[in-house]
Amino acid sequence: MIAIENLNVLDSTQIIIGEAIKKLGYSTEMYELLKEPLRVLHVRIPIQMDNQKVRIFTGYRAQHNDSIGPTKGGIRFHPDVNEDEVKALSIWMSLKCGIVDLPFGGGKGGVICDPREMSFGELERLSRGYVRAISQIVGPNKDIPAPDVMTNSQIMAWMMDEYSRIREFDSPGFITGKPIVLGGSQGRETATAQGVIIMIKQALKIRGKNLNEASVVIQGFGNAGSYLAQFLHESGAKVVGISDVYGAIYDEDGLDIPSLLDRRDSFGTVTKLFSKTITNQQVLEQKCDILVPAAIENQITQENAAKIQAGIIVEAANGPTTIEATNILTDRGVLIVPDILANAGGVVVSYFEWVQNNQGYYWSEAEIESKLQDRMEKAFDNVYNVHETRGVNMRLAAYMVGVRKMAEASHLRGWI
Repeated sequence: MIAIENLNVLDSTQIIIGEAIKKLGYSTEMYELLKEPLRVLHVRIPIQMDNQKVRIFTGYRAQHNDSIGPTKGGIRFHPDVNEDEVKALSIWMSLKCGIVDLPFGGGKGGVICDPREMSFGELERLSRGYVRAISQIVGPNKDIPAPDVMTNSQIMAWMMDEYSRIREFDSPGFITGKPIVLGGSQGRETATAQGVIIMIKQALKIRGKNLNEASVVIQGFGNAGSYLAQFLHESGAKVVGISDVYGAIYDEDGLDIPSLLDRRDSFGTVTKLFSKTITNQQVLEQKCDILVPAAIENQITQENAAKIQAGIIVEAANGPTTIEATNILTDRGVLIVPDILANAGGVVVSYFEWVQNNQGYYWSEAEIESKLQDRMEKAFDNVYNVHETRGVNMRLAAYMVGVRKMAEASHLRGWI
């Protein structure tokens, strides 16, 4: 694998896709097809703000590959959204869907904005405006959006309502991550964290350990990170470190997770309440059995990879470990469960929601959890088997599993 640092997420994704396609024996034409989305829509959204002035927002929707079925992927509202990021995230969604064997390709959307500085009414108008802007290329059998960074079930409800108004019929299957009363699924809110827990258990099984014997550091205390901390604590694991945007806290004897969850604010921040804190980078280097990066990309790099003390890394965030760091850690014997496998629980339960919407019959939370566990365990076993039999690291193994299904579908359709 090429050892290159400081690439953006699209460049690094394309490098690993190229390696996966080469290992699988596909042509360079297949790489040319899969290295970019089939289509990317760039939209401008005029919204009247509360001060009566009109502000123009920029948004994107990328659809990577629809050879298998409709594209599927979240919508993020964030000031740092850009076209390359949305393209890369749509590719990752295709890979995730291939890994967990869903009948979807990957999609992704985003709007450049800061929801923290917007009123409830402004967010609603922006949500509806975005749907109007992309309505011609999305739908329950075309491209199914979902929540992502700084979007939630309320925003999904506004978007579903706007799409239903445009199409003049109720369309619960147009979008997932909705409130339960509007066709949402049991278990959707906690799905990503539940999937990460399943991956942690599988990785520990490989290493001959039990969850109640493990110490864990979680970088990030947002939706996924906080639920993960709660589930780990309830399972008997010792959570020794957590972090948020302001810093991190660490205690080798274990943190009081229920107290931290109770004291955090609506944005998942809690470390400001403590006088003795460390940085987000320092928490990655603390002693633990399992490290879970659950914040942002490029946190584990060539500079700090040698300082990581964890024997297992399970990536709840997207792209937290660079290519070079992956190589360094793998050479040291660290087991990395890569993001496109580890955090696929969200898209799995989104698929369950879409299925329930289509059939008009809804499953219990226990049924959802059972189906999620079965699919995630099979996905881990498939990726680990490729890792072992082909002698490649877990990230490349995951890409190989993820690429194979859409490459075969693209070939059978006669595209390549």
